[in-house]
Amino acid sequence: MSETQTLIESRPPSVATLFLERVEATPDAEAYRYPVPPASGQGPDDWASLTWGEAAQRVFAIAAGLVELGIEPEQRVALASNTRLDWILADLGIMCSGAATTPIYPSTNADETAFVLGDSESRVLIAENAAQLAKAREHRAELPALAHVVVIEAADARPAEDDPEGWVISLAELERRGAERLEKTPEVVRDRVRALRAGQLATLIYTSGTTGRPKGVRLLHDSWSYMSRAIAATELVRPDDVQYLWLPLAHVFGKVLTTGHISVGHVTAVDGRVDKIIENLPVVRPTYMAAVPRIFEKVYNGVAAKAREGGAAKYKIFRWAAGIAREYARTAQDNYRRTGSRSVPLKLAAKHKAADVLVYAKIREAFGGRLRACVSGASSLAPEIGYFFSGAGIHILEGYGLTETSAANFVNPGEAYRTGTVGKPLPGTEVRIADDGEILLRSPGVMAGYHGQPERTAEVLEPDGWFHTGDIGELSPDGFLRITDRKKDLIKTSGGKYISPAEIEGRFKGVCPFVSNILVHGADRNYCTALIALDEPAILKWAAERGMEGKEYAEVVADPHTVELIDGYVRRLNEGLQRWQTIKKFRLLPRDLDVEHGELTPSLKLKRPVVEREYKDLIEAMYQGTRED
Repeated sequence: MSETQTLIESRPPSVATLFLERVEATPDAEAYRYPVPPASGQGPDDWASLTWGEAAQRVFAIAAGLVELGIEPEQRVALASNTRLDWILADLGIMCSGAATTPIYPSTNADETAFVLGDSESRVLIAENAAQLAKAREHRAELPALAHVVVIEAADARPAEDDPEGWVISLAELERRGAERLEKTPEVVRDRVRALRAGQLATLIYTSGTTGRPKGVRLLHDSWSYMSRAIAATELVRPDDVQYLWLPLAHVFGKVLTTGHISVGHVTAVDGRVDKIIENLPVVRPTYMAAVPRIFEKVYNGVAAKAREGGAAKYKIFRWAAGIAREYARTAQDNYRRTGSRSVPLKLAAKHKAADVLVYAKIREAFGGRLRACVSGASSLAPEIGYFFSGAGIHILEGYGLTETSAANFVNPGEAYRTGTVGKPLPGTEVRIADDGEILLRSPGVMAGYHGQPERTAEVLEPDGWFHTGDIGELSPDGFLRITDRKKDLIKTSGGKYISPAEIEGRFKGVCPFVSNILVHGADRNYCTALIALDEPAILKWAAERGMEGKEYAEVVADPHTVELIDGYVRRLNEGLQRWQTIKKFRLLPRDLDVEHGELTPSLKLKRPVVEREYKDLIEAMYQGTRED
């Protein structure tokens, strides 16, 4: 048996066990960094640290506090908060108590929050602040199982006049009660951890729902223990790494990063405030970071916009450097695949060196100057964006996974990564491609099923453990997976041609530095059209340079000059497409798509049915007066 197989197959029954092992092995090593706002409220944040031993003190107090509240193994404890240190400690505390975490996005509205709390039968809600408390309070009468709300922000833990006695307490109070319980029964938490079995429920995580009501996905303790060990076995993350974690922890992608952290034992800097990313990167100086593709697209658009602001000469240099980056990345990756060396021709290497001084070094510095690798997941990254960053020395390792498979199933293997693929399966994960191109997965990370929905479970999970992902893909002879589309998103034109909207949308994001979101439409039509939302900061800067300073976004996108600008990029896109794939008409949307309007999931995936329904009139207008038969 190989060392990797031994590492995975000898895994303990739970991440809670792994956590205790980590604390015992490196109690004084730094585990977490977190921001501390200045007392004055002005100026940059300070950053504080927590060792594994110090983290364990809080985790044990939270776990014992939950036991004191009467929480039993596998009962659900909901967690509604932005990404912060308290989220991670609370999640570990829940698991160490034997209970199961039900994460809820803090952006979820009150009705949907009540649905998740009720469907999961959560006994306790750990809420970040008054806003999350208010959602539970609004629907309290419909949630008889919800016995307590624990509020992280102590100042917001204010009971209302009609709240039941003890219904609202602060996290600090929960930890105080837990510390008292530990004084009386010191082994209470360790006893709960020792009693955990691999097949017990650890997480009931609800899908973000691109269509319909979210489904509760039952993930077992063994799923996370396997993920933790499998991530460590890839050796992509090292004990001396500093990870910058800002992704939403209510999403399975963020959650799995906290799991891998325990096995590897590196430092994780935690701050979920997206508006602080640019400010934090030079301070944290991460060596490793995960993100969704939209973040890399925004960085690329921002760099391009800044170059344009510098004048025609500077923008020309940027475009030249971007072309060199892509050529360099493609050549280096192709050579590595053939020879195992990333060497490139001397002439290209010389151009790349000059472009590095002029452009790439500044981009790397903006990321903190030490970034060894980024992992991109949750949706597909436009290859042209990936090649640009690869050539600039920001190595984006695309990965793939689903909520139902504990997030991490494929990832690109370090130096051998291939842009445009999601890499190879993690150790212990099996893959096969069905006759219709659907990707099937089997691993210990696959869910136990959908909560209370055996019929829906049977639709996707075969008795022998194979899970139907709903994604279409291709495997290379040496095992690299390329995702081509969601099975349900493939469209068939009235002419009988099958089209992958995601492929066209990804290509456009690589061509147009102003795009934020794009939806390609063409099912049962004779040609394809597109709804395009632009990146507001980028297009407003462009508009200001052309005499439209001070105009609102909606005014700018309605201007003929803007339409002409985007039309040029659509034409460039069409040059590289088959005739039946080309975009014949498009419309610019009056605002960007967002989570608040329900057009994007919290992980920024496009909700196609919602967008098509909301902008039905714009779509129909693009086909009026045209023969489609």
